[in-house]
Amino acid sequence: MLTPTQAIASIAVMSVVTFLTRALPFLLFDRGEHPPKLVLYLGKVLPPAIIAMLIVYCLRGSLSALEHLGGHLLEAGSLGQWLPAFLSVALVVVLHLWKKNNLLSIFGGTILYMVLVQQVFV
Repeated sequence: MLTPTQAIASIAVMSVVTFLTRALPFLLFDRGEHPPKLVLYLGKVLPPAIIAMLIVYCLRGSLSALEHLGGHLLEAGSLGQWLPAFLSVALVVVLHLWKKNNLLSIFGGTILYMVLVQQVFV
């Protein structure tokens, strides 16, 4: 448990850091009409890279389950370890290619995953 002094110091540090992360881009970059080329490049490259990293992170448990199961993928008990995640990812891909709506894709995949994990593969 933090003492009142430690809590106030923590809040102050977090406030300063939050303010600096908001203010530094305006202080570091010129206020010209065009953003720096580095910022434009990062704006193009980072979103797909972050999404790929999130996909790998989310599927890591399912991928390791697949790796350990080997030839026993279709046994009744093993389906619940990997099938909900892969069906949900497939639905996200299909919804996004069909409707091109990020929120619909995310919510559709999440809802399917939760239904499969809590109702089907109990």
